[in-house]
Amino acid sequence: MIDVQRLRVLRAVADHGSFNRAAAALRLTPSAVSQQVAALERSLGAPVVARSTRGVTLTQAGLIMVGAAESVAAELAHARRQVDRLGTGRGRLTVATFTSGGRLLLPGALARFTAAHPGTVVHVRECEPETALPLVRRGDADLALAYHFDGPLPGRPGSPDAGLAWTPLLADPLHVVLPRAHPLAGREALDIAELAAEPWVLGCTKTESYLRRHAERVGFTPEVRGTTTDYFFARSLVAAGLGVSLIPSIALTPEEPAVRVVPLVPPAPARHLGVARIGRRADADTETLVGALREEAARVSGSGCAGGTPPTP
Repeated sequence: MIDVQRLRVLRAVADHGSFNRAAAALRLTPSAVSQQVAALERSLGAPVVARSTRGVTLTQAGLIMVGAAESVAAELAHARRQVDRLGTGRGRLTVATFTSGGRLLLPGALARFTAAHPGTVVHVRECEPETALPLVRRGDADLALAYHFDGPLPGRPGSPDAGLAWTPLLADPLHVVLPRAHPLAGREALDIAELAAEPWVLGCTKTESYLRRHAERVGFTPEVRGTTTDYFFARSLVAAGLGVSLIPSIALTPEEPAVRVVPLVPPAPARHLGVARIGRRADADTETLVGALREEAARVSGSGCAGGTPPTP
């Protein structure tokens, strides 16, 4: 029998990267953390961490057990909410969402959801996918409205997100945003290689990483003159002439009259928006909200609010 407390300790070690920091988070001594991990390894007959002077890293067995620890925590949190509902008659649903996706999709979806489940209290937590998905895996959120670029969903390095079900909602193409007077502003589409000499202003660190990867493929290193965590701020800096930007479709409203939006030539890079939740569970509240988000994504895609934004006239 695997001890749940030992799994909890291992998860803390994985999150914090050392016994000392995990001990501080759990309010235990480092020796107690070490003993719990050693006991787990004896019960499994396999090492779960590799120790070094730089800290600890998970072995393959450790990655498997951390995934199991997160699944157990999520199931226990779900069970606790179900028991609370028996006592109060009211459900509770926690949604984690990134800013631009939540602004676009959540209001309409929540209106549909509330009409169908008026007795359920909804809590919304704003955070990026790298924070939101662990919240779902741990049971601290019931679902996450998230996104990813090329490749898999963001998660713990080396660990598959087998416990998460991903429901695609829409594609969110990236567009070039230039000052209205820019010589390339009249183009119908641009290749990213044509922007090699341009300074850049970026509104998201992940977009910057994506730009650098694509720029490397075509042979240039972007000169980044501005970085923000806000696409609207990035557009205002473009309008002021600081540089050009790469911005997802859903962050292009409301319009900024001093800039010009130009699509990239196909295949255009895009974010992929979707909903992540624990795959083995299908309670009525969660499934209703996922359905409402799918309906809202279909509505905004059909109205031209996402999946492609025409150039600013």
